Amino acid sequence: MANHKSALKRIRSNEAKRLRNRYDLKTTRTFIKKLKLTHDKKEAMELFNKVSGMLDKLAKKNIIHKNNAANKKSKLHKLVNSLA
Repeated sequence: MANHKSALKRIRSNEAKRLRNRYDLKTTRTFIKKLKLTHDKKEAMELFNKVSGMLDKLAKKNIIHKNNAANKKSKLHKLVNSLA
């Protein structure tokens, strides 16, 4: 158990940030799944723009690595382009 007031506060703030990061990551994964299941090109492009921004935000906040975000965006973009 932490002995200092600042350490106790750090534990509380870390937990809050962990929950927020988990929520953001899970939301992004849900949108990615929704995008992969889409067969309409117009709807897929709108979803791709939203997902792309979400991935960039996760990378900016160091929740995922920037190369991981770039890789996911690249694969999703290929998927969207392959739709008829």
